[in-house]
Amino acid sequence: MIIQTGMRTDIPAFYAEWFCNRLRAGSVCVRNPYHFQQVSRYRLSPEVVDLIGFCTKNPAPMLSHIDLLKPYGMYWFVTITPYGKEIEPGVPPKEQVLADFRRLSEMVGKDAVAWRYDPIFIHDMYTEEYHLRSFERMARQLKGYTHICVISFIDLYEKVKRNFPEARAVRREQRLRLGKRMIEIAGDCGMTVRPCGEGEELAAYGADCRGCMTQAVYEEALHMRLRMPKKQHARSECACFLSGDIGQYDTCGHLCRYCYANTSGERVRQNRLAHDPESPLLIGQLRPEDMIHDVEQKSWLDRQISLFDTIL
Repeated sequence: MIIQTGMRTDIPAFYAEWFCNRLRAGSVCVRNPYHFQQVSRYRLSPEVVDLIGFCTKNPAPMLSHIDLLKPYGMYWFVTITPYGKEIEPGVPPKEQVLADFRRLSEMVGKDAVAWRYDPIFIHDMYTEEYHLRSFERMARQLKGYTHICVISFIDLYEKVKRNFPEARAVRREQRLRLGKRMIEIAGDCGMTVRPCGEGEELAAYGADCRGCMTQAVYEEALHMRLRMPKKQHARSECACFLSGDIGQYDTCGHLCRYCYANTSGERVRQNRLAHDPESPLLIGQLRPEDMIHDVEQKSWLDRQISLFDTIL
């Protein structure tokens, strides 16, 4: 199966010690975000976990622990955008993250790491021209270190509207202009653009619109075939396969204004105060009234001879 770490928070950036402790312990617990007393417990063992998915804006704290992750397959999404501290107050300097991306790629291989340039929004400062200049500069620095770039345009969820009220949806003509040029720039740098949750509108310009966390993506990272169950879609316009997420909402210290996973900075602060690196839960401790469910897990690897075996 696949364990996700980054749809609700950024575990590599803020909870690397905790995650490493859970790998050593062999299990992790996660609360149901909608039914708090319901707790799922996952085994963390290469026998049943085929791949661990990471989404992060700062992989640096995990780089010294890569050896601990090597028994597992990995797929890393590293988000690098052009925004300043007024938008992403907790994100490290971009040049540092770009350098860490290159180090990570050298450690795990470029099939296992992708660059996310999202969300894209248009602002007085962050104009279309600004985005294209920034995108090209970053793409040049990541050339040869990944062959995938994921882009998406800002979604105005209720949390986003509350925390970033001046944000506006990107108009279709802007999406097409930006997308077309980004696809060209990425192509010059050996990358394919995969739009995330944007439908098919950029396919005519050469984008791969089949999704950014699909079975094919995972198989390429693993260099093995997977026999995966029926797809679980996060939303109707998303083709990605999502599995067990061990994160928790309202815990990401980047405090990006466009974030859908944080309600408020104060709630994040309170939750982070309750974090214990030794706990089986990301935040807090197990309680007597908790109902713990051991998730049924099995490997999805197809160990028969596959196309990858003939290629390799």
